Amino acid sequence: MVTIGLVALLHVGVGYALVTGLAIDAAKMVFEDLKTFDVQEDKPPEEEKPPPPPEKLDIPPPPRVTMPPPVNITPVISQNTMPVQITPSAPPAPPPPPPPPAAPKVAQRATQKGGSISDEDYPPSSIRNEEAGTSVATFTVGTDGKVSSCNASGASSALDAETCKLIIRRFRYKPALDANGSPIAETKTQRVTWRLPK
Repeated sequence: MVTIGLVALLHVGVGYALVTGLAIDAAKMVFEDLKTFDVQEDKPPEEEKPPPPPEKLDIPPPPRVTMPPPVNITPVISQNTMPVQITPSAPPAPPPPPPPPAAPKVAQRATQKGGSISDEDYPPSSIRNEEAGTSVATFTVGTDGKVSSCNASGASSALDAETCKLIIRRFRYKPALDANGSPIAETKTQRVTWRLPK
């Protein structure tokens, strides 16, 4: 039991010697390696000078480009082509004619002042040819009251012509008037019946 205690003491002594000896050596090494020095601030770097401009190089002008001469291409005419038929387009239709001006409205109709046709006016040639019938004459009364034009039909050509001749020569009218009271032309119709004398 005493030997065990001695061995334990021995171990404790050796351990203490080892720990304290090593600690002294380590402290010495730390003190020897620790060196002090003054810290100086670094100077700011100097600004770099801009690079010098590039030297001007003498570059020769680009070579002139010459266009090649135009190539003349002669068209090849084929002998086997079919003729092209061009049908002419129809010309555009002409615009419709403007409507005729409206005839002035008659406010007062023409009134006959004189002129008549009787059996004594029967043409002798029509009596010999035994021509009879009713001629319907359409005529225009002008602004002066005279008949300016006449057209008759319905009987023989001789009786129709005689009817218009007598109307133009004998008939007189008071001309028709428009809404403003101005004289205007008016178209009228007259029936004349031709009967052969007995």
